[in-house]
Amino acid sequence: MNITGRLTRDAEVRTTSQEKQVVNFSVATNDSYRNKQGERIEQTTYFDCSYWISPNVAKILTKGTLVELTGRVSARAWTGNDGEAHAGLNFHTSNIKLHGGGKRIETEEPATKGNGNKLVAQPTEDDLPF
Repeated sequence: MNITGRLTRDAEVRTTSQEKQVVNFSVATNDSYRNKQGERIEQTTYFDCSYWISPNVAKILTKGTLVELTGRVSARAWTGNDGEAHAGLNFHTSNIKLHGGGKRIETEEPATKGNGNKLVAQPTEDDLPF
């Protein structure tokens, strides 16, 4: 499955109890449609994303960056401390393609990873020389 959206916060690297590192971030996707009355309806869906392949991508996954993700989605449900039922969507990411728009980073590092999973940075209009 593919989704395209903007990061709602900077990515964070966490270490599991088995000493594996995971990059966690959140993405918002926008969709719109017209209802029977012809009104335009905007809909935003939020995904909590995880990326297990390389923790180094966290440096470039900053709030506002437009990303295209490939992976699988799963739903989760839980009861909060207040007794209310909650639900959320998880996206287990296997491929990240950057489309720009986030904070500028100071260092430029290659962003590719072996095993067929790659991170590809796409130039934005601001990066064009003309």
